[in-house]
Amino acid sequence: MDPIAFADSLAEPDPPPGLSLALQGLWWDAKGDWERAHACAQEREDTDGMRLHAYLHRKEGDLSNASYWYRRCELTPSELTLDQEWEELVRAFLKQRQN
Repeated sequence: MDPIAFADSLAEPDPPPGLSLALQGLWWDAKGDWERAHACAQEREDTDGMRLHAYLHRKEGDLSNASYWYRRCELTPSELTLDQEWEELVRAFLKQRQN
């Protein structure tokens, strides 16, 4: 799957089968379901889960919580727009699936 196919899948009622939890979280976020996206982030205790967590808390405006999650995955808080960060995460998480 590439980023275009991922974005195209947003027309469907459910995420495509086989997506990682991090990608499912981004999928639900793009569908406007922050709670389901956050639930996906909470199920992962790895770097992808922490990156997703940081993005989601930044999006909700909880910058203190977002900063905590960025620190946990050893990143500085993103200065990209939320749309740009979402796209960056989609590309990164999809690339990991290919490796």
